Amino acid sequence: MTIPENLKYTKEHEWISLDGDTATVGITDFAQRELGDIVYVEVDTEGEELDQDEVFGTVEAVKTVSDLFMPVKGEVLELNEALEEEPELINKDPYGKGWIIKIKNPGDTSELLDAEAYKKYIKA
Repeated sequence: MTIPENLKYTKEHEWISLDGDTATVGITDFAQRELGDIVYVEVDTEGEELDQDEVFGTVEAVKTVSDLFMPVKGEVLELNEALEEEPELINKDPYGKGWIIKIKNPGDTSELLDAEAYKKYIKA
């Protein structure tokens, strides 16, 4: 299982990558494995300002539907349109082509887990 060192993580299994005043968000390799084959992603919060831990969308797998939570406060700037045609990108490449949203002006990430803390969390 892959857990990149350069990302921050939530206990709800989202990851966030910061790039200036924009951040990219997706679900972790652990989460996509737990969910199984992802068949649909719904994000209807584009353009909205959301608080940390608010639901920004859902991901539907063969087995279940799971809420997606904002790792930090910010405005949902963009969603990954490739997921409309290929939601399985999340299974194939959760940290790359399977990203889910981009956030404008992301909030404080200091409370999020680093890679080492996330590894310990999922093994607990």
